[in-house]
Amino acid sequence: MKRVALFPGSFDPFTNGHLDVVRRGAELFDELIIALGNNSSKQRYLPVDWMLDRINDLFADEPRVSAVAYRGLTAEFARETGANYLLRGLRNTTDFEYENTIAQANRHVNPALETVFLITSPTLAAISSTIIREIHRFGGDVSQFVPFQLTMSNEQ
Repeated sequence: MKRVALFPGSFDPFTNGHLDVVRRGAELFDELIIALGNNSSKQRYLPVDWMLDRINDLFADEPRVSAVAYRGLTAEFARETGANYLLRGLRNTTDFEYENTIAQANRHVNPALETVFLITSPTLAAISSTIIREIHRFGGDVSQFVPFQLTMSNEQ
C-alpha cells in the first residue's frame, strides 16, 4: 500500500521549521502533500496562491512532494486525496497537547487516518509563523526563519 501523508497547516508563512519537517517526512512516505488549509479563526497575512507558488518552487525537484490548498475538514481532505497519514511537527509540550486533541478528532472523522508526529529540530523550535509575521509586519528581517524572501509587498 502506498504511504501517502498529508502535512496540513496554514503555513502563513511556510517556515524553515516546516521545511525541515517536510524534508524529514519525505524520507518516511512515498508521497507527501503539503495541504494549505483555511483556518476560519485566523485572518491570513500572506495570500494563499503566493504561498503555494513559493512552496511548490521549493520542492520543484522533488516529485513526491506537492502543495495544494483546501477547505473543510482535514480528515475529509485526507480521504479525498488518498492520504492515510497526517504528518505534524511538534516544537514543545504545548504543541503536543493541542495536536493530540486534533489527532483524536481526525481519527473520529476518518478512522483509517494515522497521525505521525516529528519533533522539531532544536535549532528551529523557538520560532513560529506567528512570531515571524509580527517581526515582518514591523519591518524586521525574517530571512533566517523562512526559505524564501518576504517583502512588504507580499502582504495582502
